[in-house]
Amino acid sequence: MGVTRGDETQDDALLDAVGAAFARMRRRTALVDVDPPVTRKDLARNQVINIVDEADGEMTVGGIAYQLTVDSSVASRMVSDCIDAGLLVRAASQRDGRRTVLLLTPAGAALRDRFSSQHRQAFEHITRDWPQAKRLEFARLLVEYAHAAAELGTRTAP
Repeated sequence: MGVTRGDETQDDALLDAVGAAFARMRRRTALVDVDPPVTRKDLARNQVINIVDEADGEMTVGGIAYQLTVDSSVASRMVSDCIDAGLLVRAASQRDGRRTVLLLTPAGAALRDRFSSQHRQAFEHITRDWPQAKRLEFARLLVEYAHAAAELGTRTAP
């Protein structure tokens, strides 16, 4: 149990700080110099590509909008940008030929891999002064957290 500090323990204060830490981590990690440099367009494309790639089943523009909690017109523009860049293609659903689904192209997979490399570069830069054991433990816990969050279920359109 943590040491009491006012009405909350140090443990409670630490857990309360997680939300702000996630937001700060997302903002600041994007500013780390990586090779090749990350652009604003890359950040948006990364989100769309990852949603399509990680989808448990078929993904639609509506599903992208729902996952990103954005208006369908915003998601449509984001998807159109990825299609124009050759990262995604539209295809007929294998379950319902009336629906159009999104598929990752080889160029989209290559960009996904580049983003993964850039994330690793940023992680290694940010944790460069950490002992290797601490760096690896944090990486393990972060991946474990992401897997647990994914097991809760992917948001899909109703």
